[in-house]
Order: sequence, then structure tokens, then C-alpha cells
Amino acid sequence: MEEKKDIVICRCEDITLDMIRECIRNGADNLEEIKRTLRCGMGPCQGTTCMPLIRKELARYLGVSIDEIEMPTKRPPLLVTKFETILEGVEGEE
Repeated sequence: MEEKKDIVICRCEDITLDMIRECIRNGADNLEEIKRTLRCGMGPCQGTTCMPLIRKELARYLGVSIDEIEMPTKRPPLLVTKFETILEGVEGEE
């Protein structure tokens, strides 16, 4: 049975299973490195859907328990910006 390679794992960034496997084969051995290389987990869902799937794939490839794979650090925005501030800047431009 032929395995599909175009299975989308990260819907926010349109990252496929094949892309993740290639990244791992090219030396990425932790989720943080995969995240930085492919942008998985950087979309609107912040990895809620894709990171557990990628974690499972990485553990399988490395032959370790899923518990041995650390989840990447979530980083909130540095500064909170109110929409009013953004709109003021847009309305004031000419």
C-alpha cells in the first residue's frame, strides 16, 4: 500500500507530512528546530493542532518515547497593541 505524502499536518502554514519528514532527515532532532525551519506552530492556532502530531512523528523517527520529546516554547507578543491604536495610525495616514 502506497503512503500519501501530501498529508497536511500544519493547516495554518500548509506544512505536509513529507516536508516534516524531510526536515527530520536533514538533521532536525527537536520540535523547536522543526518549528524554526518550517514555521509549524507559528500560525493562528499556535501549534495546538500540529505540534502533537509532529511530536509523535519525531518520536517515531528517533525511536524514543513521545514523553522524551519536549514541546517548543510558546512566546506571546512582546507588546500588546490595541486595535484602536492601529486604526488611529491608518486613519491618520494620507
